[in-house]
Amino acid sequence: MSTPRTVDRAFETALYDTADDALDTAASLLAADPAADAELARRGEEFVATAWRRGWQPADLVRVVRRELDDVHARLVAALIRAQAPHDRARGPRWAAQLDDLPDAEATAPPRTDRFSHATAVLELYRLLLRLPGLEPLEAGAAGAAPRRGRENRPESRALARIRALLAKAEATGYPEEAEALSAKAQELMARHSVDEALLAARAQGAAASPDTPGACRIGVEPPYEQAKAVLLDAVADANHCRAVWNETFGFSTVVGFEADLEAVELLYTSLLVQAEAAMTKAEAGQRAGGRKRTKTFRQSFLAAYAHRAGTRLRAAAEAATEAATTGAADANLLPVLASREVAVTDRVERMFPQTTTTRLRGAADAAGWTEGTRAADAARVGHHRPLKRG
Repeated sequence: MSTPRTVDRAFETALYDTADDALDTAASLLAADPAADAELARRGEEFVATAWRRGWQPADLVRVVRRELDDVHARLVAALIRAQAPHDRARGPRWAAQLDDLPDAEATAPPRTDRFSHATAVLELYRLLLRLPGLEPLEAGAAGAAPRRGRENRPESRALARIRALLAKAEATGYPEEAEALSAKAQELMARHSVDEALLAARAQGAAASPDTPGACRIGVEPPYEQAKAVLLDAVADANHCRAVWNETFGFSTVVGFEADLEAVELLYTSLLVQAEAAMTKAEAGQRAGGRKRTKTFRQSFLAAYAHRAGTRLRAAAEAATEAATTGAADANLLPVLASREVAVTDRVERMFPQTTTTRLRGAADAAGWTEGTRAADAARVGHHRPLKRG
């Protein structure tokens, strides 16, 4: 029997039949034929390439495998992504950064085990990859998106470096008031940076350069308490001229906006999540000291209140900074430029997600959790948020 035929038989037996005995039969076929290993790996790289054509990206693939399967499967898919990458076309800086974020080859090597167990894990992974649906394409030029100015050959700006430093201080301090003030200052700098980038893009376009158009990225929204975290991300996106659409099934939100604003959203959401979880741990300790047991509803309510307060503060800081920039702007075209960018972001969202639904936050019924979460984010207040958009 030829090696490809062994793999074909195993796939016919296991990938299109979800029964456990079918999986065992296929794994036995592969385990009995060591010569099939190379062909099995090659087929896995083909599954990865197919996922890219369906709109998936490296971080998405690792995330869904971690959610649906086990650590051994996450190692296997990371190894496949690394193996497939040299045969792939260049896909831009965000893609390259996701490849860089994969664990190194030694860390992703599957643990030594018997051939049957290894074949079983591989087939379980391939079953999942085979059934992945298509996602909205994010890359420039996809789905009608015009080419846009990306991050290629563009070093990090001084503004972003200052923002990173402020957020690092906010995460490190043990004083909530200081963390809130630092986060608000970071948001002000983000708003000014956004205005500067908009002006630069408008001038470049006026000089007959390629027009700057909105891009998109996916940001993981990990369990537990995904709804509250998605609300926080939505608030951060809204404050930074972006729009977020939550995919609950696969654990991410797609954020649409211009490049500088996407960078700001990624930075601020990650930092606020760290701050919120640290504040929640501290608040829980106080609750336990008062004789109350730790509860899921407390944590859900805490994070929901934190997101609710933080959004208002972020929007206020962004609006104040933008108003100051536009009031003192020497460029009379600034307001039309900002307005046209808002329209462009809305248009890209509507083209990417012609059908969305809204959902209301559930499980935020614990009064103590809400009070503590509000207190923890009082200076980064999160006011009334729009309903989450879900693709």
